[in-house]
Amino acid sequence: MKKVLIICGTGVATSTVVAAKVRDHLAAQGIEADVSQGKVMDLMGPAPEVDLIVATTEVPATVGVPVVRALPLLTGIGEDAALAEIVSALS
Repeated sequence: MKKVLIICGTGVATSTVVAAKVRDHLAAQGIEADVSQGKVMDLMGPAPEVDLIVATTEVPATVGVPVVRALPLLTGIGEDAALAEIVSALS
């Protein structure tokens, strides 16, 4: 099972919206994934043990995990491309 971490500034508001969209889209694509939420400060320690980070905010360049920008999932502009990028990163 793939692990996806949704990151926002506080780990509450925008990550909740993005997490729901990512869960729904991955399920529709038949991809099993554990989607969790966190705040950007969670990334200041050791690299998280996840396959992908989907972030609504800037992520430190030192994180050794692929990152997909989640702003399109909040605005709707470029949402399909962002979801396709997530699926591609998990394939």
